[in-house]
Amino acid sequence: MKIAFIVAKFPLLSETFILNQITGLIERGHEVDIYGMISNDNLKVHPAVEKYHLLTRTYYHPLLPKNYFWRLVKCLGLILVNFPRAPLKAPLVVLRSLNIFKYGRRAASLRLLYSVIRFLEAKPYDIIHCQFGTLALDCMIWQDIGAIQGKLITSFRGYDISWFIQQQGEHVYDSLFANGDFFLANCEYFKIKAMKLGCDEKKIVVHGSGVDCNQFTFKERHSHTDGKVRITTTGRLVEKKGIEYGIRAVAKLAKLGKDIEYNIIGDGCLKENLQQLIYSLNVADRVKLLGWKNQPEVIEILNNSDIFMALSVTAEDGNQDAPVNTLKEAMLMGLPVIATLHGGIPELVKDGVSGFLVPERDSDAIAEKLTYLIAHPEIWSSMGQAGRAFVEANYDMNKLNDELVQIYQQVLMQDLLVRQEEALASVAKLRYKA
Repeated sequence: MKIAFIVAKFPLLSETFILNQITGLIERGHEVDIYGMISNDNLKVHPAVEKYHLLTRTYYHPLLPKNYFWRLVKCLGLILVNFPRAPLKAPLVVLRSLNIFKYGRRAASLRLLYSVIRFLEAKPYDIIHCQFGTLALDCMIWQDIGAIQGKLITSFRGYDISWFIQQQGEHVYDSLFANGDFFLANCEYFKIKAMKLGCDEKKIVVHGSGVDCNQFTFKERHSHTDGKVRITTTGRLVEKKGIEYGIRAVAKLAKLGKDIEYNIIGDGCLKENLQQLIYSLNVADRVKLLGWKNQPEVIEILNNSDIFMALSVTAEDGNQDAPVNTLKEAMLMGLPVIATLHGGIPELVKDGVSGFLVPERDSDAIAEKLTYLIAHPEIWSSMGQAGRAFVEANYDMNKLNDELVQIYQQVLMQDLLVRQEEALASVAKLRYKA
């Protein structure tokens, strides 16, 4: 199959689930093109980006000058460069993208034209897979003006089915649900939300975000001779990751004299706030903000850890998480986990079996479970084994990529069956008239 992936910024270290799907499809012999925005997270790149030469398959949205005059000048240059490459397609697509009567400000500002330039040389695709619902809304317009063709599949992954709904209203996806060909939700929680918003239950399935289980070696966890307990969190430093509450919980244990170390992998807009919190709680010697790490570096840190925390919360703007991949990776490596009763996370962590679930924003509950785990290192191994077994059974990348191919094929087959039925109906009408 010829497949287009519509993504936001690419590549991002925080979106390995997209990389896993792309590389899985390539390994299965399918052709994948990637359409995205240039990432500013380019200091560290996932090894798969280089291994599969993904940047050679990636087509970027041209940067849009803020000054309208220079925007217009650059636009004319882009048209002159790209017209000869697609002499039949380009004129029609460009003219349609300037239709201010149909597309309003999006057309008048030239934003629509800039967004379709990268599609001018694109041939029809079998599948167009939008990795977030917000991107699918744009893709419907690109399809409408003839910039890109293919069956439209949309994945709902988190903010697009939580924050975006709160911002734009419950009817924002009405047209997508009516015209999109198929939908994937990365957990049951978001599938139910989509159906409540109007998605046909026959057009949506749960398809989790897969991880490469072979990349994460299981290790039985036991207490150390030095007595220190090492705790880790991986995630963007944003409100919905709830990292503040992990820091507060660790500070509570530090006051009680517990010998603990808390490493936080990631970066984001709350970095300064969290650093100030660390200083104010007098735990700068115990809590470290490590910044972004690539996958081999993350694996090394996890290998030397004892407990993993993923403390997602519902942000004030409504943003929510699915079962996050960083949590799956930690479970694969045998770490007992502490996570929150939030979004799709309870679908991944079984309370008291692979770890503990606590209420959102409850640093006291986090501290209580940390205290219990520190006092009972004999349960770390069994929790780790249970966690790995569950992730292998439900989130293995290879199994899920096979499933994704089957979903694509079923969508294409349904279209073929519809056309066959229409053809048979036409033949029947002709026979009836005869």
